[in-house]
Amino acid sequence: MNNPRPIHPDFQALLDFKNQGLISLFTDLRQYILELYPDSNELLYHTHALTAVFSVSDKLSDAFCMLPIYSNHLNLGFNKGTLLKDPHKLLTGTGNLIRHIDVKDASNYRNPKVEALILEAIDFAIKDMDKATKSKAKTISKIKK
Repeated sequence: MNNPRPIHPDFQALLDFKNQGLISLFTDLRQYILELYPDSNELLYHTHALTAVFSVSDKLSDAFCMLPIYSNHLNLGFNKGTLLKDPHKLLTGTGNLIRHIDVKDASNYRNPKVEALILEAIDFAIKDMDKATKSKAKTISKIKK
């Protein structure tokens, strides 16, 4: 992508408190997701983790994946992971819907198996969406200042 989407200032202010390794991984993985689906909306939250959620609309319920950043690690989460095929058994977790991939380095996500899983999640989210969205390629901060 020639013109990457900038990280929202609300998010960047909190991201700067993380260690450089996590920041680099997050930045690269975020860019990778935006390259796979440039029209995705990015919803930003700061709850138990600093999280970027990628959605096919402006609603959390239409999200296909998320990047929660904890104190010492980062996950690639799939909001409806239990509903994905996951033929290579990449996803872990015990929740009713959410599953994730632990991210330690770029090889954990920059590979054909994870790319196929992300694309499947995008396709699933589009088909599962209630109604078409007017919002595309926006970053929406839900971070309370």
